Amino acid sequence: MAIEPLTQPDKLSDLIYLFHEGNLHHSYRMLGAHPETRDHRQGFRFTVWAPNAVEVGLALDRNGWQGEKEPLYKIPESGFWSRFIPGIEEGTLYKFRILTEDGTEILKADPYAFEAEVRPRTASITSSIEGYKWNDGAWRRKQRSMYNKPLHIYEMHLGTWKRKGDGSLYSYREMADLLVPYLLEMNYTHVEMMPLSEHPYDLSWGYQNTGFYAPTSRYGQPKDLMYLVDTLHQAGIGVLLDWVPAHFAKDAHGLRLFDGTPLFEYADPMLAEKPGWGTLSFDYSKPEVRSFLISNALYWMEMYHFDGLRVDAVTSMLRLDFEKQPGQYRTNDEGGLENKEAVAFLQQLNTTVFEYYPYALMMAEESSAWPMVTMPVDKGGLGFNYKWNMGWMNDTLDYMESDFHERASKHHLLTFPVVYSFSENYVLPLSHDEVVHGKKSLLNKMPGSYEQKFAGMRAFLGYFMTFPGKKLLFMGGEFGQFIEWKDEDQLDWFLLDYDSHRNLHKFERELSELYVREKALWELDHSFDGYEWITPDDQGQSVISYVRKGKKPADTLLVLINFQPVKRERYRIGVMRPGMYTEILNSDHSDYGGSGIINDMLIPTEKIPFHGHANSLELDLPPLSIVILKKNTRRKTEPIAEGSASVKSRKKTEKNTEKKGNSTTKPNRGTKA
Repeated sequence: MAIEPLTQPDKLSDLIYLFHEGNLHHSYRMLGAHPETRDHRQGFRFTVWAPNAVEVGLALDRNGWQGEKEPLYKIPESGFWSRFIPGIEEGTLYKFRILTEDGTEILKADPYAFEAEVRPRTASITSSIEGYKWNDGAWRRKQRSMYNKPLHIYEMHLGTWKRKGDGSLYSYREMADLLVPYLLEMNYTHVEMMPLSEHPYDLSWGYQNTGFYAPTSRYGQPKDLMYLVDTLHQAGIGVLLDWVPAHFAKDAHGLRLFDGTPLFEYADPMLAEKPGWGTLSFDYSKPEVRSFLISNALYWMEMYHFDGLRVDAVTSMLRLDFEKQPGQYRTNDEGGLENKEAVAFLQQLNTTVFEYYPYALMMAEESSAWPMVTMPVDKGGLGFNYKWNMGWMNDTLDYMESDFHERASKHHLLTFPVVYSFSENYVLPLSHDEVVHGKKSLLNKMPGSYEQKFAGMRAFLGYFMTFPGKKLLFMGGEFGQFIEWKDEDQLDWFLLDYDSHRNLHKFERELSELYVREKALWELDHSFDGYEWITPDDQGQSVISYVRKGKKPADTLLVLINFQPVKRERYRIGVMRPGMYTEILNSDHSDYGGSGIINDMLIPTEKIPFHGHANSLELDLPPLSIVILKKNTRRKTEPIAEGSASVKSRKKTEKNTEKKGNSTTKPNRGTKA
């Protein structure tokens, strides 16, 4: 059988070598289906890695899915099969027909397909992803390190954020018209989309993939997704993608036993099987698998302009015993439980991504105490630049769900996270995983009466926004979705017709605005220099207070939170800087649905030693509330506008802050700021 050249012969051997070394960083340019013109004939070139196949053919809708009619040619000693077929047009359905060593014929979707059929159909689709005219150059050029910038991420699932009146899904393009104004209104800096790679089962939420290079066709075609990202960027909103290199679905048309042998997965079932999820782990020891996955990470950034990846289920990659019972796993060659191959893969992944995209956001969802997740690879770390702070999330939700009479005994859940809050570069995640499977919504986790739930939720969101670390909030939390996430229907937007939810929504909007504006809440996020306790030990009243600092003393904020449904009158705290203080946020303001206990005058310090400082001040703390104070520069004691008005008056300051903040920081690849 003749051998048809894949590309220029002098370059082909180099590409094959790099692929088999695990260093072909853009393998999607070689493998998959690509439009070409040869001898004045237009068609598509198909290339697939199937080293153990006896035969490979192209099964098409036009040939009745009889792949033997369109055989691919084997490139000797490479594991590749390839062929240019003229007359194939964009939009053609295809699969690879593979004859295995035991004589079995199987049909497989293309691992590198750029498009796939809408579920439940499973064929790949020939598609050209070249030629989209991007208009986000200004956004891309201004990208810098986010360590000392505001980072407030809105996590969302495209299929259940909003739906049309008949229950059908919005397309990527239609979603742009809805999503961009909303994110701008709510002052989010970034949006994180749950996995968009093609997946067969809606209720896997995209975490069990079959088409790693194909944006799901549920919402449209590849260039429609480009349009969505482009539109978000033009509005000044960053876009992150939830990415799943930990495992893949077992569906027959997918990667499992791709050429009749365990090709992408481990051959050893104890390494391959994820019994709790019914999926298969990638074999990170294979350089070809590393080429596949690292190329995929770069693909989303190059072709779709995503600003970074939230890497899912990192712990399941690192731990050989993850969610397994004795007898379901084996140890490594040193008797340990670390998957050394996965460690090496993650280090290579991050090193490579930052070589191409120095300011990318690479966030690890790592739920154990694995050390140095956000330390550079050359210092022994995994090389991410952010890690989800699962410890903070678990401790804080445990506390917030506790009845009021139990909170004094659980006060350590508020204080202990500070001990390790600067050991990594953290994102505080209030994610989808915390509002499903009977865990209840964030609002419904709050104890007490209906009114107390909303007051507690406001105090909780304020704590979340003022604790060190970047922020991530799952959709619905911003307006108090009352029942947990319904993964088959849209959010309960009708709740905004009710005062309590509408007021909570307003509070989150203005809290987000305050976060973006106040440098103390993000400028020194990853250093003890940005945080100081005032009262860590008032467990008897369930009150905590602390200082958040920016680089300039004038940016300092005082934060006080009362976690009991009891007013604390004339509550005194020590302060470092004497003068007049303004209440810039009070969650109990009537605008937010609170009881209206506010401190609406400038608050003077007194020369009364307290908390180790020569000066102190006192104020009223409303029940279940957060109060934020800032030293005032006005000379006269005068009343300030009620509640949120002080937030609104500083929009100009916010714009100036954003303008200044995008051109000063040097790249910092996977290190602490």
